[in-house]
This record gives sequence, C-alpha cells and structure tokens, in this order.
Amino acid sequence: MNDKRLVMTGNEAIALGAYEGGVTVGTAYPGTPSTEILENLACYEGVDCNWSPNEKTALEVAIGASMEGARVLAAMKHVGVNVAADPLMTLSYTGVGGGLVLVSADDPGMHSSQNEQDNRHYARFAKIPLLEPSDSQEAKDYVIAALEISEKFDTPVMLRTTTRISHSRSTVITGDRKEHLVTGFKKNPAKYVMLPGFARLRHPLVEERLLTLEEEAEKSPLNRIEHGTKQFGIVCSGVAYNYAREALPEASFLKLGFSHPLPKNMVREFAALVDEIIVIEELDPFFEEQLLAMHLGVPVKGKELFSLLGELGAEIIREKVLGKKAELIGVRDDIPGRPPVMCPGCSHRGVFHILKKLKLNVMGDIGCYTLGALPPLEAIDSCVCMGASIGLALGMAKAKPSSSENTVAVIGDSTFLHSGITPLLDAVYNNAPITVLILDNSTTAMTGHQEHPGTGTTLQGEPSASVNLEGLCSALGVKRVAAIDAFDLEELRTTIKAELEAGEPSVVIVRRPCVFLLSTFEAPPEVDQEACTGCGTCIKLGCPALSLKEEKARINRTICTSCGLCEQLCRFDAIKPVEEKAGERNV
Repeated sequence: MNDKRLVMTGNEAIALGAYEGGVTVGTAYPGTPSTEILENLACYEGVDCNWSPNEKTALEVAIGASMEGARVLAAMKHVGVNVAADPLMTLSYTGVGGGLVLVSADDPGMHSSQNEQDNRHYARFAKIPLLEPSDSQEAKDYVIAALEISEKFDTPVMLRTTTRISHSRSTVITGDRKEHLVTGFKKNPAKYVMLPGFARLRHPLVEERLLTLEEEAEKSPLNRIEHGTKQFGIVCSGVAYNYAREALPEASFLKLGFSHPLPKNMVREFAALVDEIIVIEELDPFFEEQLLAMHLGVPVKGKELFSLLGELGAEIIREKVLGKKAELIGVRDDIPGRPPVMCPGCSHRGVFHILKKLKLNVMGDIGCYTLGALPPLEAIDSCVCMGASIGLALGMAKAKPSSSENTVAVIGDSTFLHSGITPLLDAVYNNAPITVLILDNSTTAMTGHQEHPGTGTTLQGEPSASVNLEGLCSALGVKRVAAIDAFDLEELRTTIKAELEAGEPSVVIVRRPCVFLLSTFEAPPEVDQEACTGCGTCIKLGCPALSLKEEKARINRTICTSCGLCEQLCRFDAIKPVEEKAGERNV
C-alpha cells in the first residue's frame, strides 16, 4: 500500500480519487469553484485530460469515453450543468459503459457566479444518484464510490460539492491506483441509440433503477446515524454537516452522503429516535420537502429557521437553533470594503472607458470584463450567462432596429468560443446590424489562465491548432471584421463608431494578452506634479495603480505595468514616460 497523509483541498482530493479510482479520461470547462479538479487530475500519469470549449461538449466527450469502456470524470461549476443538461438527461436513459462521474461544484453565496442554484435538483430531475462529500477525505473516497455505483447500476453519478468543500483543506489518506481495463465499445443500439422506440424501452429501466438505488442508499456506509440527544435530530449533508457538528455537538445526526435517492427507511428510523427534526441545508429545502411529504410523526423544521439564500456557518446555526447569538471577536465594522477591480494593465479597461464615453448600451458577458459594470467605469448594462451578450444585442435589434446604432455586445475570447459562435451566426443569418466586440486576451483569465481552442496549447501543455478569430467570424458570414490594439484608445473610439454606423453585422477583435501572461514591462511613467491639475480624468480609468494625493495624481510604481492608458487620457501632458530599461517586476 502507498498510504500517506496529505493536506488537500476538496478539488485536489477529487482529482486524487479519480486517479486512484482508475479514471483514464477527464473533461471539463473551467469554472470557479471547480477549475482546479482537472488541473490537478492532468498531473497524474495515465490520465488524458482536456479543456472542452463548453460543458456540453465536455460531458459528451466523457460519454463517448465511457461508451468505450473507460472510467471518466467530467467537472464543471453549477451553471455549467445547465449547459450540459441536454446530454445529461438522455445519458440517464442510455446509462454508461465505464463508470462516469459528473462533478457539479455549486456556489452558495455567489462568490464567483451569477446565481446560486441548488444542483441537487438536477440529480432528481435526471433520476440519477447523488453523492455529497463533507470534507476532502470524503471528496476522494466518494469519487471512487461513485465510479463503482455508476458501473454497478449502469448510471451516471453526480458528485455535488460547494465552494467551501472545493477550496477548504483537510487531511486525506492516499491509496494505490486501481487500474481499470478499457474494454472497447460494444455495439448496442437499443441502449445507446435514443430513437423514440428504444427510449420508450429505456425509461422503465430508469424508474426501476431508481428504486434499486434507494435500496442501495439504505445500506450505504455513506449514510449514517450518529446518536446524541433525543431532544432534536439534525438531517444534513455536505459542508452543512461540519457546521452543524461544530454548533450542535450534542445533537443526533442523520448524515447523508448518498443523498439521492433519499433512504426513506433510514429517515423513518432516525425520526423514531428524536422528538424533533431540524433540516440544515444550504439553499433550497431539498431534504425538508421530502421529509415533510413522508409525514414522519415528529415536527420537521428547516427553512423557517434558515434562509434560502447564501451560505451557512456554525454561528448562524447556533443562533437559529439555540437562540445564542455569537459575539465575533476582533471583527471591526470601520474597515472599508474592497470591491473587485480589474488588474493594473488589464486590456479591458480602455475598452470600457471608451464605451462609457460613447454612452452606449453594452450587453456584457461572463469574464473578468464583467467588472466593467462597477464604478468608476460603469459601462456594462447586462450579464446573464455565457454567450448571452450577442443574443441580447440581437434581440434588442429585432425589437427596435435603431437600437443597433448605440448598442454593442462585449464578449471574451474564451467565452466566444464557449457559446458566442451560435448567436453570432444567428445575427448574420437574420441580417441584424449588431456590433460585437471580442476582447481577446489570449486566455481564460477569470478562472486562472486556462488554455482554450484559441491559445494553441492543450491543458496538458501540448501544442495544438489555434482558432483564428478573424477567419472564424468571416466564415460565419461577417463581412466587417476588424482587429485593433486594446491600448490604442483613439483607434478604439473611431473603429467602434464606424462599425455602429455600418448598418450590417460587424465584429471588432480587441486584442492584448492578459497582463499576467507577461513577465517584463516598460518602466512606469511618472507624474509631473507641476503640470498635473488634479482634474481626476486618469482616475476614471479605475486603475489600482492610480490615486490622488494632495489633489495630484500619483502612480504606484510597484504595480504599474506601463500600459499607457493614463498617458493617453491626460490633457495636460502631465504623465510622461521615463527613460529606464524594461525589467522583470512583480505585479
């Protein structure tokens, strides 16, 4: 045995579990809080990992590998499952070849997401088993258990984590890898070809499987009763179990790790042990509604105590259950907030400065550039989901054609390749005169600089074909395609104005690498204090390297990357380059 103890994040532990469980193919699209799963899995020998252009494709690749007999893990954040839902629902009918685990990393509290949906509902919707680990050790172990359940019951298995499980660290005992033989594809049209005639035969099997899975959940070691006081019993799963254990150590617990289908007999056994059940779960009353429907004979409380919104914590649970409000030692309320902000030298900053100056309606998208909605730029007017910016601009043009004269869609390069191609094709096909800005910073920046089909490199560092955005847009039928430097403010202004007036679909590719892809920078400019009037125009860029002190502009030379935007904005020629050699600096 190769057992040893390591301190790992939940995401690292999931990757280790996949490796030890014999996974040979990993697929994903990066999305916080799931991103590090595949990055870590790619480090293990014998596992082929790839970033797919989007989550739907990632799951389809995983399905194909499973059909070939491989054990597979597909990872994505909660909203990514929305994109992958189409193949997921039919995958429940077809079943699997090799074990297939779908990791859904939910984000209660919306730390990096546009909503906080509860993806436990997807397991119930698709009628597939759901496992919920509560720490890193379980994250590793549950992946292995999920692979075994997947193959035993011919089903995909959802492993649901949350941000706190994904990114918190705890001890993990490692083990040896269990090699899995890839048997090869076995033709079986009645299983894999979901024509209506075959699908009608598969649906009863799904319903039978769900009943068998409930029997499995009843005896699974992933579910357990922990005896404590008879006064009240806690039903919980995932990270909520840790919070409740800390807040209410004297309570009895029904800890659900194999949480769908619900082990109803175990629930009834637990209800007979306590005077009252309190369901502690983040977001929706997923367990609570099922328990209430069972008429257990004891009171069941849940969302009458706890909010449908955000994350829980030991202090919240202690206060809601025991009425003891925690006094948080050392917490101050006079510390100013620190809102997220674009990095110094961000290639998106100048774009939004110009868009605001032009007083345009800006349909935004998912990426670092969404920060362009915040002060002082305040230049984004919508953010719905990946790729939606182009569709929204198209819809506005259809509702009111003249809106195209003052509306642009803004989308990043990775997001465009994820789900922006189809709405752009829609715009061309339907003759919508919309203007699309593709902000090409040569990476998937927001989630930590992952590769994508436009970068020319795979997840595992191998050289690959790189999508030519100009050629792709032209192939879609866009006749007006321009590429400009993100740091040339005057060209940005004139090009955007010209495309808005063109009266036909157009694309402006605004190109500069993400500043974190660079290692050297020109020497920072300096402010001529006599020439500076303190007008604050440069401050409107929202650059962290710029500030006003004693009514004069100041440049923080430690973090300035010499992008030159402030020099272009200064009407008094007060910001000037200095004659120094470029060198390596930390940013």
